[in-house]
Amino acid sequence: MPAATTHKDLLAVTDREWAKLSALLDKVPEDIACAPQGEDPSVRDILCHRAHWVGLFFQWLDEGEAAQMPDHGVKWNQLKPYNAGLRARYADLSWTEARDWLAREQARLRAWIAAADDATLYGGAMPGGTGWTRGRYAEAAGPSHCRSAAKYIRAVLKAA
Repeated sequence: MPAATTHKDLLAVTDREWAKLSALLDKVPEDIACAPQGEDPSVRDILCHRAHWVGLFFQWLDEGEAAQMPDHGVKWNQLKPYNAGLRARYADLSWTEARDWLAREQARLRAWIAAADDATLYGGAMPGGTGWTRGRYAEAAGPSHCRSAAKYIRAVLKAA
């Protein structure tokens, strides 16, 4: 459920959720981060997934009405195989590279949110989207993904 409906709220939830996730990542040893989790993604895989989806958000913004969501040639009901393909696509990234990539994408998203106003974020549906506002998509790509990643990572750490 979205928490933000204003620029100020979106910036606050973005900062809060990233701070929580970032602090948690500092506690994850590389061997655990990169350890296979059976059929589930590794912690490193989760970071790559989140970074990729922030990139998709910017792709959608750039493409406007021509945006193909979630990605070119992919339908929303194809997310499971699409996300599995991302694991293979980014399998060669190290733990450090995955963390750095996510940090860069989060900084990029935060900068975009900080520069946006309420009208840009919540003044209407995102062109090419499914009816959500730009702010809602930004929240899904940023703070919501940080929250779900942290939950997953805590479970992996507990199991380790």
